[in-house]
Amino acid sequence: MEAIKERIIEYWEKRTHDFKEQRLRELSDLKRVRWEEELNKYIPKDRKLRVLDLGCGTGFLAMLFAAKGHQATGIDLTEHMIFHAKETARILGLEAEFLVMDAEQPDLEKESFDVLVTRNLTWLLPNLGSAYKAWYDLLVPGGVLINFDADYCQYTGEEIELPENHAHKNLSDQMLSENNAITMELSAYQEKRPQWDVGLLLEAGFDQIHIDTGIWNRIYREKDEFYNPQKIFTLAAFKKTEQTP
Repeated sequence: MEAIKERIIEYWEKRTHDFKEQRLRELSDLKRVRWEEELNKYIPKDRKLRVLDLGCGTGFLAMLFAAKGHQATGIDLTEHMIFHAKETARILGLEAEFLVMDAEQPDLEKESFDVLVTRNLTWLLPNLGSAYKAWYDLLVPGGVLINFDADYCQYTGEEIELPENHAHKNLSDQMLSENNAITMELSAYQEKRPQWDVGLLLEAGFDQIHIDTGIWNRIYREKDEFYNPQKIFTLAAFKKTEQTP
């Protein structure tokens, strides 16, 4: 495993419990409805879906689908995240499967999912192009990848005042320093996003690629504990319904 992935795992292992508690609160917050509204723009409405939450953390997106009766699976490279995802599902009384697995190289059956979702993952992947190709293979023809992310590695130097109950307010100087170091290292792998992603997605075989840079204004209307100061975007990319020779 690449050293940067080991470093990312070690960082997030230290944050899993607090992360789980915050995501549980978010599932009870108005933002849950807002996330569902964004997802509903791209997913089929006429059937039960097989959904994979990539880099699921404690399973936030998987829980949204499981609560609607869909077949939800989540994978994450951090073992403690998967432990807490299973615990979250138990607390909420939802059925979902969670597996420790590298999202860049998912060991799952090809063409076994209607929808792939991911939130704040792809900026952490040092091999994003190969990940998009692997994800394309996981989708059924006509399936959709919905990627919520931001250009986190493009540091602007802007200082944004966060509310006192914000998660980053509770991080130690050591943890903040490690987060910044990981971000700096990952920046060497990336170009400007989401434009860079579009090229990678096309190379992977996706078409009908939709970019939405307005989602940040709709989700984060309040500066509360869930507030993300980075302007997130949505990338929705569809697998071709017919394979050309």
